[in-house]
Amino acid sequence: MAPVLAGAAPALVVTSDLARALDTAAPLAAAAGLTPVLDPRLRELDLGAWQGLTSEQARQLFPTEHEAWRRGEDVPRGNGETYADAGRRAAASLADHLTGVPAGGTLVAVTHGGTARAALGVLLDLPPAAWPRLSPLGNTCWTVLVEGDVGWRLERHNAGLGPLVGAATGAHDLGSTPVGGVTASPDVEPVR
Repeated sequence: MAPVLAGAAPALVVTSDLARALDTAAPLAAAAGLTPVLDPRLRELDLGAWQGLTSEQARQLFPTEHEAWRRGEDVPRGNGETYADAGRRAAASLADHLTGVPAGGTLVAVTHGGTARAALGVLLDLPPAAWPRLSPLGNTCWTVLVEGDVGWRLERHNAGLGPLVGAATGAHDLGSTPVGGVTASPDVEPVR
């Protein structure tokens, strides 16, 4: 993934400061001749007391929250944050970092699946209830957003170089070169 995304000539690579994201961002930034910028606002969703639990364990320990979450409600699981909270913080991070990217330049943001989906929802002005309709980013896959006159436009989603997989996990755009901004997910996500 690093050579493909480096080929988009990013002006900046910003990443979650968590090891998994940083391990993805470092070779990409090196291939682009950049140093990754760490930003904790790109961390994965804070699940509070749910952190590290299986869904079954969360159901047993937090039955009301679990049931609401299974119904699709954006609840602060385990006294953590909601998807909307995560989306706003990640979108704010991207907005802040984009101020340092020249017009027409590319920013690559390396984040995590839940945070990536939430940030996409915020940037695309989608209602939170529609966010689950965006497929989760596969590991080392990316989404391309391009800023236009009317806001952000989704150019490509769940693109990657891995084997083609079924609709249940999201189809990959084989061998394509990203256009515009790129966000990569170890979950990587480029933005322009």
